[in-house]
Amino acid sequence: MKDQPLSLFAFDTNSPAHLTAGSWRHEADQGHRYKDLSYWKDLARMLETAGFDGIFLADTIGYHDVYEGRPDAALRDAAQFPVNDPMLLISGMAAVTERLTFGVTSSLTYEPPYLMARRFSTLDHLTGGRVGWNIVTSYSESAARNVGMSQQLEHDERYELAEEYMEVLYKLWEQSWEPGAVVRDQKGATFVDPARVHPIEHSGKYFTVPGIHLCEPSPQRTPVLFQAGSSPRGMAFAGRHAEAVFINAVSVEQARRSVEKIRQAAVENGRDPYDIKVVVLLTVIVAPTDAEAEALHQQARANVSVEGALARFAGWTGIDLSAADLDAPLQHVKTRGVQSIVDMFSKADPDREWTPRAVAEFLGIGGTGSTIVGSPGTVAAEIRRWRDEADVDGINLSYATKPDSWKRFIEHALPELRRQGLAAEAPESTDAPLTLREKLYGPGHQYTLPGHPATGHRAGAAVAIAS
Repeated sequence: MKDQPLSLFAFDTNSPAHLTAGSWRHEADQGHRYKDLSYWKDLARMLETAGFDGIFLADTIGYHDVYEGRPDAALRDAAQFPVNDPMLLISGMAAVTERLTFGVTSSLTYEPPYLMARRFSTLDHLTGGRVGWNIVTSYSESAARNVGMSQQLEHDERYELAEEYMEVLYKLWEQSWEPGAVVRDQKGATFVDPARVHPIEHSGKYFTVPGIHLCEPSPQRTPVLFQAGSSPRGMAFAGRHAEAVFINAVSVEQARRSVEKIRQAAVENGRDPYDIKVVVLLTVIVAPTDAEAEALHQQARANVSVEGALARFAGWTGIDLSAADLDAPLQHVKTRGVQSIVDMFSKADPDREWTPRAVAEFLGIGGTGSTIVGSPGTVAAEIRRWRDEADVDGINLSYATKPDSWKRFIEHALPELRRQGLAAEAPESTDAPLTLREKLYGPGHQYTLPGHPATGHRAGAAVAIAS
């Protein structure tokens, strides 16, 4: 919302490199340490000390094998590959922090909801309510094949499955256990009062879950729900379920249009439009002067692998440009179906004549989001435009090299953002830690808000209990 400080999240994957092609080639880049828990603990401490709200960990259980019909290019450039399970990092980072929150991507397409519910309840307990789930339905054919499916479910069917999946989760998280079910009555030899624990008795098209949730209620019950779908079906799903939505945009104007659609989707689902917080993906390259920042930008561009960028592009879009002349115009990008993809991934006028090399150059740093390059004053002015004109609530901050990009942001940009009221001051050590939901909505908002479907299950359970 305008005139409010922006939420700040660092954005990464549990892999050597994420969105920026060739970032691992920079001599200062520490992405190769992704297997080392001490690296992640140091990063978590740094972000918490700086006053970041959280770190968001993207994930995929597929790999980019569309380019040339094989994964070789992705392997050579570490294009989100190899990739370890990000969920297993969170307990380690939470153990060395008190206020940093954690968002993590997990696909609902390949895991039963009964198991997903337990995993997130466990994380919510271990973090003291500092965890959120980015709900994805997966796009990767390689993922589908390797979990035993002949092919990926059709796009709209994945969302149909997701709707029932969320219903099961809400029943498990919100309805199965009453408040106060854990009594720890030593004299009465009762740890949990069986009368306050209920089977959910779910039977639907995709799932049959008759029993009770394995976990007692966690601090937030339902973890904060993130979502990033940009299709009409994805937007509708976000309007119903999401508490925060990640967007990718190549311009402030494009972001504004996306934000308007998201807020309208909330209204159509009977929710306040600002109940959904919108977080935009940005990469910031900052230095004391514009010239120094541009030099860093050019250094990062020099490390970009064209093949690595096109491997990512092919994996995300299904468009294989490996057989095309790198400098020959791509006439077919003018077709209606592909134009929207060009709009998403380019950082320039989508009506220009595109070549594979141009696609790779625009994609190479920061991937699907926009890149801001400049001095602290330049960066602050641009971020103010994103906040005020696009009406975003936060930033998902990617990197050119890690963790150096975040260090530079903390040293150079963050003080100026705070001076201008664009970022909140770091909390005092005496301040009580907040859950992730309280960070988004304010102290006291530990559970989902009125109007959210999870709240309806909680209220329904209370009515049933009272009767």
